[in-house]
Amino acid sequence: MIVYQEAKKQFLHDVRLDLIEDKIEQKVRERLHKKTAPNEFMSWMNSMQYMYKVMEDKSIPDESMIAIEYRIPNSNKRVDFIVSGEDQMGRESAVVIELKQWQKMEKVESKEAIVKTNLHGRNVETIHPSYQAWSYVSMIEDYNEDVRRYKINLKPCAYLHNYRLKENDDLVDECYEYYIDKAPVFTRGDTDRLSKFISKYIKKGNPEVLYHIDHGRIIPSKSLQDSLSSMLRGNQEFTLIDDQKVVFERALEIVKKEEKKKVYIVHGGPGTGKTVLAINMLVAILNMDQNVMYVTKNSAPREVYRKKLTDGKYRKAYIDNLFKGSGSFTEAISDDFDCLIVDEAHRLNEKSGMFQNLGENQVKEIINAAKTSIFFVDDFQMVTTKDIGSTNEIKKWCRYFDAEVYEDTLLSQFRCNGSDSYLSWIDNVLEINLEATDDFDFDYDIRICDSPEEVRELILEKNKINNKSRMVAGYCWNWIKEGKNNSDIHDIQIGDFGMSWNLGSSSTWAIDPESVNEIGCIHTCQGLEFDYVGVIIGEDLRYDDGIITDFTKRARTDQSLKGLKGLYKKNKEEALKIADRIIKNTYRTLLTRGQKGCYIYCVDKDLQEYLKKRLKKS
Repeated sequence: MIVYQEAKKQFLHDVRLDLIEDKIEQKVRERLHKKTAPNEFMSWMNSMQYMYKVMEDKSIPDESMIAIEYRIPNSNKRVDFIVSGEDQMGRESAVVIELKQWQKMEKVESKEAIVKTNLHGRNVETIHPSYQAWSYVSMIEDYNEDVRRYKINLKPCAYLHNYRLKENDDLVDECYEYYIDKAPVFTRGDTDRLSKFISKYIKKGNPEVLYHIDHGRIIPSKSLQDSLSSMLRGNQEFTLIDDQKVVFERALEIVKKEEKKKVYIVHGGPGTGKTVLAINMLVAILNMDQNVMYVTKNSAPREVYRKKLTDGKYRKAYIDNLFKGSGSFTEAISDDFDCLIVDEAHRLNEKSGMFQNLGENQVKEIINAAKTSIFFVDDFQMVTTKDIGSTNEIKKWCRYFDAEVYEDTLLSQFRCNGSDSYLSWIDNVLEINLEATDDFDFDYDIRICDSPEEVRELILEKNKINNKSRMVAGYCWNWIKEGKNNSDIHDIQIGDFGMSWNLGSSSTWAIDPESVNEIGCIHTCQGLEFDYVGVIIGEDLRYDDGIITDFTKRARTDQSLKGLKGLYKKNKEEALKIADRIIKNTYRTLLTRGQKGCYIYCVDKDLQEYLKKRLKKS
């Protein structure tokens, strides 16, 4: 989505009359449903004056089109400035410019494409501007089918208009040469150089170019499980963006350190790329000849990855040594592994084994077993009474082992069509966080359906595209023992509607072609993602002048709330508090599995009407 779009002549007029920042702010409010922070408004005031000087060069055609604040599909990232048209060969072309207010920076030679600069009053590590510009263009090319179809020539660059380049400056150090070659960097005094760079690729105006970029068909993003084999062969399948790249490079640096035990805690909500990062780390650390494993409590993602790697002709023994369950370290020797990467760490348990009778504490055992432990955590995705892998629990055992603790947070968002506002809306509507904004960006396809049949029809239709759409439900229906391998026996019955839970033999439910005819629960989909998800909200969540949770409506076969009835007899208030958190977190997780859209049916009609009103309100 492009926020501001005008021909060069109109852009120059808007800047000359000091209208540009107000126009951008108004469009951000109208199209992105966002308020503009004062520092962002000031950056437009500053940067657009410099871009005015660049763009008034007569070598850049008056008919060239300008785009400001283009939001990259399937993400919450925005490109600062685009100049588009045709090159001398008549090819559609666009120059993508990353604008920076920086005045100084330091190189970080130990990490690829990382620099240190002052942001928001603190000296922090971040990505080099050339890497950022290049990675944004890579993302556009990955997502936008029309950019590829029309062979649009996207040329990235960075413009640090406040930065005075010194002799032997760190900004252009040879350690950044690879990315500077891909995306040249311009600094204060480079007005003419940047104008010439733009005019080299933009010789003639063509409004179709921005149309193709802005309205191009967005194909589903690369699926992690489909790319695993290629990644292990050394191919780059995913371009890490902004804070993802920073966290990735920091992880490699931490693993290399020869010192006492280390623990790296990486926070991130739904869609922030935790699993993409974890797998990228696994491959990179393997390439460092380190003894490393990918660990999850939930078997579903491991089984999906194992299946894909087996299809990729990897030996079973090799695969099994890469992907382990969280209960595999009860008897591990201290520092037996160089690195353990724990995805969905919030799902860790105390006891291990089929009968929960092995070990003491999975967090403790993992930290004990590895020289470096990397935990990916979302405290809002703890969905059973046994989930103990909170940030506080991890830090408790860090103190026990006197481990060096590192901590970072992922903010970039790639699920739910990159809509931060959808995730915030979920938190507000479910009353998980009432301070979260309930403004909603309708780029994400969310529908409140009047029947479960409607949800099923939508998912079946979407699944025809590429087998990446599934139905899920709250665990409010018993799992019929006799029907675990028979989809004709319907565990879930709502009026005339009937479907089975995912069959007992299907650990790869998320990718099995026929499993679109079954319904998954929290345990079979957490840690995975789909293009579209259909969610049936059961009777454990309803509306009555507020969101009400009711753990008594959960299925008898659900182990998520095991022990809660006993606690309820002893401490009613504490039991209800735990149940409320688990039920809300469960639906938060289910409602955020979809990359492209989410279709919802509520058993409770009052909740259904409430959600419809909240959508209309937005």
